[in-house]
Parts: sequence; C-alpha cells; structure tokens
Amino acid sequence: MVNEESLKNPVLPLGKPTEGSAGKTGTWRTHHPELIEEKCIKCHICWMCCPEGTIRIRDDGYPEVELLYCKGCGICVHECPKKALDLVKE
Repeated sequence: MVNEESLKNPVLPLGKPTEGSAGKTGTWRTHHPELIEEKCIKCHICWMCCPEGTIRIRDDGYPEVELLYCKGCGICVHECPKKALDLVKE
C-alpha cells in the first residue's frame, strides 16, 4: 500500500559496488547478465535485488550492469519478470 510516508523514503538497491579485499570481483565470474532491451519493461526489479548493487539505471530507464563488480550470480536474471536478462558465459 502506498502512503505519504512511503513516498518520502526512496527505494534503494540492496548494496553498492565497492572494491573489497579481493579487488574488482568481476574478474573471477564465469557468466554475466546481458540485457534484452526489447523485453525490458523498466520495472527495475533487477536493480533492487542485486546483492552487490552492480546494476545502475541509465538515463533512458534501462538497467546497466557494472561488470567490474558483477559476480555473475544470476539473481537479476532469475528475478526478472519478463526474462529481459540472459546469463551469458564469459
């Protein structure tokens, strides 16, 4: 239910990408997500559920993955209601 209080608090992703002790963690993944723009409805569920916060929203409203930190877990691909993300082998 949307109320006045919920409108004051913006929705934020679960995390933010930062370089940890392992460095830029995207170098050891085996798969990465790729967007299929024709299927994307710009719901931003992928952005909200990314545990590493590696997805940002472009100016045109589409999500974009920061591959330097993406671990290739595939949660964004699994959660997309329109299957607009595909997990591609590196």
